[in-house]
Amino acid sequence: MLAHAIDTKVSPASRPLRQPKHNALEALFRTALSGGDGLTGAHCVHELWMRGEMPVNIEHALEQLWKHAANSIPHWLPMRHIQWLPLAYEVAARFRADGGRNNIYLVLLDYADRGGEPHGVYVGMSHYAPAVRFDQHKAGIRAAGSVLKRGLEVLTGPTLHLQHIERVQAARIERQLAEALRDEGLLVQGGH
Repeated sequence: MLAHAIDTKVSPASRPLRQPKHNALEALFRTALSGGDGLTGAHCVHELWMRGEMPVNIEHALEQLWKHAANSIPHWLPMRHIQWLPLAYEVAARFRADGGRNNIYLVLLDYADRGGEPHGVYVGMSHYAPAVRFDQHKAGIRAAGSVLKRGLEVLTGPTLHLQHIERVQAARIERQLAEALRDEGLLVQGGH
Protein backbone atom coordinates (compact mmCIF):
# COMPACT_ATOMS: atom_id res chain seq x y z
CA MET A 1 0.00 0.00 0.00
CA LEU A 2 1.16 3.57 -0.64
CA ALA A 3 2.04 5.64 2.37
CA HIS A 4 2.40 9.09 0.82
CA ALA A 5 -0.26 11.76 0.46
CA ILE A 6 -1.06 13.34 -2.89
CA ASP A 7 -0.48 17.08 -3.17
CA THR A 8 -3.70 18.97 -3.96
CA LYS A 9 -1.87 20.88 -6.72
CA VAL A 10 -0.91 17.73 -8.63
CA SER A 11 -2.65 17.60 -11.99
CA PRO A 12 -4.50 14.40 -12.89
CA ALA A 13 -2.68 14.56 -16.24
CA SER A 14 0.60 13.83 -14.43
CA ARG A 15 -0.89 10.53 -13.19
CA PRO A 16 0.79 10.44 -9.77
CA LEU A 17 -0.45 6.87 -9.24
CA ARG A 18 0.93 5.50 -12.52
CA GLN A 19 3.47 3.20 -10.79
CA PRO A 20 1.45 1.12 -8.30
CA LYS A 21 0.19 -2.28 -9.40
CA HIS A 22 -3.54 -2.80 -9.72
CA ASN A 23 -3.92 -4.47 -6.31
CA ALA A 24 -2.07 -1.66 -4.53
CA LEU A 25 -4.21 0.92 -6.32
CA GLU A 26 -7.40 -0.84 -5.25
CA ALA A 27 -6.16 -1.04 -1.65
CA LEU A 28 -5.35 2.67 -1.71
CA PHE A 29 -8.84 3.37 -3.07
CA ARG A 30 -10.45 1.39 -0.24
CA THR A 31 -8.34 3.34 2.28
CA ALA A 32 -9.40 6.62 0.66
CA LEU A 33 -13.06 5.60 0.89
CA SER A 34 -12.82 4.62 4.54
CA GLY A 35 -11.06 7.91 5.34
CA GLY A 36 -13.37 10.09 3.24
CA ASP A 37 -10.35 11.17 1.16
CA GLY A 38 -11.86 12.36 -2.11
CA LEU A 39 -8.58 13.59 -3.57
CA THR A 40 -6.74 10.29 -3.24
CA GLY A 41 -9.85 8.38 -4.27
CA ALA A 42 -10.22 10.59 -7.36
CA HIS A 43 -6.61 9.96 -8.38
CA CYS A 44 -7.18 6.20 -7.91
CA VAL A 45 -10.30 6.24 -10.10
CA HIS A 46 -8.56 8.45 -12.64
CA GLU A 47 -5.59 6.10 -12.88
CA LEU A 48 -7.82 3.08 -13.35
CA TRP A 49 -9.69 5.01 -16.04
CA MET A 50 -6.47 5.90 -17.84
CA ARG A 51 -5.43 2.23 -17.71
CA GLY A 52 -8.63 1.23 -19.51
CA GLU A 53 -10.55 -0.27 -16.59
CA MET A 54 -13.98 -1.62 -17.55
CA PRO A 55 -16.68 1.11 -17.63
CA VAL A 56 -18.88 -0.71 -15.10
CA ASN A 57 -15.98 -0.72 -12.62
CA ILE A 58 -15.34 3.01 -13.14
CA GLU A 59 -19.04 3.77 -12.64
CA HIS A 60 -19.08 1.71 -9.44
CA ALA A 61 -15.93 3.42 -8.15
CA LEU A 62 -17.38 6.85 -8.91
CA GLU A 63 -20.59 5.93 -7.10
CA GLN A 64 -18.64 4.74 -4.05
CA LEU A 65 -16.43 7.82 -4.05
CA TRP A 66 -19.44 10.16 -4.16
CA LYS A 67 -21.08 8.19 -1.37
CA HIS A 68 -18.05 8.25 0.96
CA ALA A 69 -16.12 11.41 0.11
CA ALA A 70 -18.33 13.86 -1.80
CA ASN A 71 -17.07 16.95 0.04
CA SER A 72 -13.43 16.41 -0.91
CA ILE A 73 -13.64 15.19 -4.52
CA PRO A 74 -11.67 17.55 -6.79
CA HIS A 75 -13.56 19.38 -9.52
CA TRP A 76 -11.53 17.72 -12.29
CA LEU A 77 -13.02 14.24 -11.78
CA PRO A 78 -16.00 13.63 -14.08
CA MET A 79 -19.22 12.45 -12.49
CA ARG A 80 -19.80 9.62 -15.01
CA HIS A 81 -17.78 7.27 -17.19
CA ILE A 82 -16.70 8.72 -20.52
CA GLN A 83 -15.13 6.16 -22.86
CA TRP A 84 -12.85 8.65 -24.60
CA LEU A 85 -11.59 10.59 -21.54
CA PRO A 86 -8.02 9.20 -21.83
CA LEU A 87 -7.98 10.36 -25.46
CA ALA A 88 -9.13 13.86 -24.43
CA TYR A 89 -6.18 14.06 -22.01
CA GLU A 90 -3.78 12.85 -24.70
CA VAL A 91 -4.99 15.34 -27.31
CA ALA A 92 -5.14 18.33 -24.92
CA ALA A 93 -1.58 17.58 -23.74
CA ARG A 94 -0.31 18.47 -27.22
CA PHE A 95 -1.04 22.15 -26.53
CA ARG A 96 0.97 24.62 -24.45
CA ALA A 97 0.35 28.27 -23.65
CA ASP A 98 1.71 31.31 -21.81
CA GLY A 99 0.06 33.38 -19.09
CA GLY A 100 -2.96 35.61 -19.62
CA ARG A 101 -6.64 35.92 -18.66
CA ASN A 102 -8.42 33.37 -20.84
CA ASN A 103 -9.30 29.73 -20.27
CA ILE A 104 -9.91 26.80 -22.56
CA TYR A 105 -12.69 24.50 -21.38
CA LEU A 106 -14.46 21.32 -22.41
CA VAL A 107 -18.10 20.49 -21.75
CA LEU A 108 -19.45 16.95 -21.90
CA LEU A 109 -22.49 16.79 -24.18
CA ASP A 110 -25.30 14.22 -23.98
CA TYR A 111 -26.03 12.51 -27.30
CA ALA A 112 -27.60 9.35 -25.86
CA ASP A 113 -30.79 10.06 -27.84
CA ARG A 114 -28.93 9.74 -31.15
CA GLY A 115 -27.61 6.20 -30.78
CA GLY A 116 -23.94 5.37 -31.13
CA GLU A 117 -21.49 7.21 -28.87
CA PRO A 118 -23.58 8.73 -26.05
CA HIS A 119 -21.26 11.70 -25.46
CA GLY A 120 -19.79 14.55 -27.43
CA VAL A 121 -17.70 17.50 -26.35
CA TYR A 122 -17.94 21.27 -26.68
CA VAL A 123 -14.65 23.20 -26.86
CA GLY A 124 -14.81 26.77 -25.63
CA MET A 125 -12.73 29.74 -24.56
CA SER A 126 -13.60 32.41 -21.99
CA HIS A 127 -12.06 34.82 -19.52
CA TYR A 128 -14.48 33.31 -16.96
CA ALA A 129 -13.55 30.18 -15.02
CA PRO A 130 -14.82 27.07 -16.86
CA ALA A 131 -17.45 26.25 -14.21
CA VAL A 132 -18.77 29.82 -14.27
CA ARG A 133 -18.90 29.82 -18.06
CA PHE A 134 -20.76 26.48 -18.03
CA ASP A 135 -23.34 27.95 -15.63
CA GLN A 136 -23.74 30.90 -17.98
CA HIS A 137 -24.36 28.58 -20.93
CA LYS A 138 -26.98 26.66 -18.95
CA ALA A 139 -28.65 29.94 -17.91
CA GLY A 140 -28.83 31.06 -21.54
CA ILE A 141 -26.20 33.80 -21.21
CA ARG A 142 -24.29 33.97 -24.51
CA ALA A 143 -25.09 30.28 -24.70
CA ALA A 144 -24.04 27.79 -27.32
CA GLY A 145 -27.15 25.81 -28.20
CA SER A 146 -25.34 22.50 -27.84
CA VAL A 147 -24.30 23.30 -24.25
CA LEU A 148 -27.65 24.81 -23.33
CA LYS A 149 -29.54 21.73 -24.56
CA ARG A 150 -27.05 18.91 -24.09
CA GLY A 151 -24.39 20.10 -21.62
CA LEU A 152 -23.86 17.69 -18.70
CA GLU A 153 -20.72 18.90 -16.94
CA VAL A 154 -17.39 20.64 -17.42
CA LEU A 155 -14.49 18.29 -18.14
CA THR A 156 -11.87 20.23 -16.24
CA GLY A 157 -9.03 17.73 -16.04
CA PRO A 158 -7.80 17.60 -19.65
CA THR A 159 -7.46 21.39 -19.92
CA LEU A 160 -6.11 22.32 -16.46
CA HIS A 161 -2.84 23.36 -18.12
CA LEU A 162 -4.71 25.62 -20.55
CA GLN A 163 -6.00 28.13 -18.00
CA HIS A 164 -4.94 31.79 -17.69
CA ILE A 165 -3.56 32.16 -21.21
CA GLU A 166 -3.27 35.01 -23.73
CA ARG A 167 -6.40 35.70 -25.79
CA VAL A 168 -4.71 35.20 -29.16
CA GLN A 169 -3.24 31.88 -28.01
CA ALA A 170 -6.54 30.83 -26.49
CA ALA A 171 -8.42 31.50 -29.73
CA ARG A 172 -5.86 29.49 -31.70
CA ILE A 173 -5.81 26.61 -29.20
CA GLU A 174 -9.61 26.51 -28.99
CA ARG A 175 -9.84 26.06 -32.76
CA GLN A 176 -6.94 23.59 -33.01
CA LEU A 177 -8.06 21.51 -30.03
CA ALA A 178 -11.55 21.18 -31.51
CA GLU A 179 -10.04 20.10 -34.84
CA ALA A 180 -7.70 17.61 -33.16
CA LEU A 181 -10.52 16.05 -31.13
CA ARG A 182 -12.67 15.87 -34.28
CA ASP A 183 -9.78 14.22 -36.16
CA GLU A 184 -9.71 11.56 -33.42
CA GLY A 185 -13.35 10.73 -34.14
CA LEU A 186 -15.12 12.60 -31.34
CA LEU A 187 -18.37 14.48 -31.90
CA VAL A 188 -17.20 18.07 -31.32
CA GLN A 189 -19.13 21.33 -31.07
CA GLY A 190 -17.67 24.81 -30.60
CA GLY A 191 -14.05 25.55 -31.30
CA HIS A 192 -14.80 28.77 -33.18
